[in-house]
Amino acid sequence: MSTRGAPEGPGTAGATSTPAHRSGSRPALQDPAELAARTAVASQLSFVLSDARVEDEPLIWVNEEFCRLTGYAPAEVIGRNCRFLQGAGTDRRTVDQIKEDLHAGRTVSATALNYRRDGTPFWNHMVISPVRDETGTITHHLGIQTDATDQVLHERARAAELELLQQTSERLDLLSRVGDALAELQDLTDAAQAVADIATPALAKWGFVALLDDRGVARRVHVSVAAAAHRAAARQLEALDPGWLGVCAPQVLRALSTDRDDILLPEPVDVAAVRAGTSPAQLALLEQLGLGCVLVVPLWARDRVLGVLGFVHAQPRGLDARVVVTAAHLGRRAGLALDNVRLYRAQRQTALALQNRLLPRPTPVPGLDVSASYLPSDRQSEVGGDWFDALTLPDGSVGLTIGDVVGHDMVAAAAMGQVSSLLRAQAWTGAEPAQVIGALGGLLRHIDSPDVATCVYLRWQTRPGGAHLRYVNAGHPPPLLRLPDGTVRRLDARPMLPVGLDDGTRPVAQGDIDVPHGAVLVLYTDGLVERRDRHLRAGIDALADALAQAPTEGAEQIRDHLLGALVGDRLDDDVCLLVVRCP
Repeated sequence: MSTRGAPEGPGTAGATSTPAHRSGSRPALQDPAELAARTAVASQLSFVLSDARVEDEPLIWVNEEFCRLTGYAPAEVIGRNCRFLQGAGTDRRTVDQIKEDLHAGRTVSATALNYRRDGTPFWNHMVISPVRDETGTITHHLGIQTDATDQVLHERARAAELELLQQTSERLDLLSRVGDALAELQDLTDAAQAVADIATPALAKWGFVALLDDRGVARRVHVSVAAAAHRAAARQLEALDPGWLGVCAPQVLRALSTDRDDILLPEPVDVAAVRAGTSPAQLALLEQLGLGCVLVVPLWARDRVLGVLGFVHAQPRGLDARVVVTAAHLGRRAGLALDNVRLYRAQRQTALALQNRLLPRPTPVPGLDVSASYLPSDRQSEVGGDWFDALTLPDGSVGLTIGDVVGHDMVAAAAMGQVSSLLRAQAWTGAEPAQVIGALGGLLRHIDSPDVATCVYLRWQTRPGGAHLRYVNAGHPPPLLRLPDGTVRRLDARPMLPVGLDDGTRPVAQGDIDVPHGAVLVLYTDGLVERRDRHLRAGIDALADALAQAPTEGAEQIRDHLLGALVGDRLDDDVCLLVVRCP
């Protein structure tokens, strides 16, 4: 092995090879300094030695592995500082840190991008240790170098993969939070504002959302901010004329005319155009929020663009590729979710209009104090088949009914209209309640109707001292009667099966009861008494308690008292309530 360029030390000059073993003898001992020098020369690690006592600390020795690693010959590097390995891509902060550690006498361990003689880059992992004399003075630095390119590239690829996974996770989390918020909101404007309020802090300094009317004009612009300190400016900008959105006119027009699969990129804000096209108040607020670059994406519905979502940063390059990808996903998913809100609301309004149109219109009942309420469920996509009715019959008696068709959709609402009309027609004949309910079931069987309904029909006949009630209950919660002394009774004559389930072969059981002056009759559907946290029987008990404590005068006051006591902040089902007071 060549030892060219190796430093001389004790026992190294003129050294000869000595056999490792002699017959009958122990291995000859060698000088440790000579062994160290031979090891450095033969090592597959790159070794260099620099003189710390000379200005600019030149190299005084390199081994063959250094020459193989860098492509330089010893004659090309001896006497030079090792900075010749540095290049355009070398991190200056790493170099400065190495200098600082060497000056402080510390051992250095660092990895930097260096360059070979032919200009090819490689990642150089260095360990540089100070060499001290007997007085502790640093005389040299010994550097050990290895090619760490494969390791660095692997670590960077792994880091990039982890960063991509993190960005994907953050994007999915953002889209999930937007979806959850939209699922809770029923108003399109509120839902659009929620999208901007959730997305802006994650993507930009501030942003805006604008919904378009049928003419493509922004009805209202909502401004969102990432920092709480800018909320006041955002609210002030919202209150001004939305014409300031014209400062983003090119980006907005591009978003409105783009194809669904196009990816839009951030663009610098034309500050001169902003100053020329806004009022002093608008300009001051826009400059306070920051005008660097803007990204506008369309809110795509199924067949059209509902509006635009914008993100603004104070710096010209403040919106990176992560924001571009996330905003593109958000525009598509949020737009579809907003369209669902719009469609559900339209369906809900249509169903409620149908249900209200089909509800019987009770006529004033002479001699009775009657008050009724219908409250639709809070469930956006559901309507019920609840109904009530009160009509004066040809013989002067009064027919009272309340019922509920099974189901929570437009089919149930339409069926309610049919069932309530048939029941009213049968009641008009003046027949007894058992005959009315029996005839109703027969008609539904005759027309092969699949509908099932619970209901109570009562015939109220005024008499001296009060009235007489005769009633039939077809699977419905029992009516309640409060007597003048405050006692509450349940009209619990044996109920029959719901209409639509009874085959007409069983006798219908009627109930009879006298009603004194001052008594109050309450008819209701299960939505008033049954909730997720309260079963039906407990709800009826609660209604009976509320009725016992209700005012004694006025059916309307009694109705309001019962609704206040029984109806919570959210209705899971429709509620019908009919209160009849015998004066």
